[in-house]
Amino acid sequence: MIVYEVTLQVERGIAADFAAWLHEHVAQILALPGFVDAQQFARVDEAADSTHCTLVVAYRLRDQAALDAYFAKHAAAMRADGLARFGTRFSATRRVLQAT
Repeated sequence: MIVYEVTLQVERGIAADFAAWLHEHVAQILALPGFVDAQQFARVDEAADSTHCTLVVAYRLRDQAALDAYFAKHAAAMRADGLARFGTRFSATRRVLQAT
């Protein structure tokens, strides 16, 4: 099992619109071969006056081959959609975890 984790720093001014888009974005990714499920999280220990909020999506995939196929065939277009809608008002970091 592979976990593909995406951490998003989102300007608070677009947080509601971003969350609505993210819901649809996750659904599109889950429709791709090899994706098993996803969980979405909001960071709760941030300062109340922070200008950004942090969201995390943890996708579980069947195996590394499914993740490699996503990177090769779909990742660029999926990432471009978010950039086209929200530009530089958010940032994303990613990491891959493997079950031991």
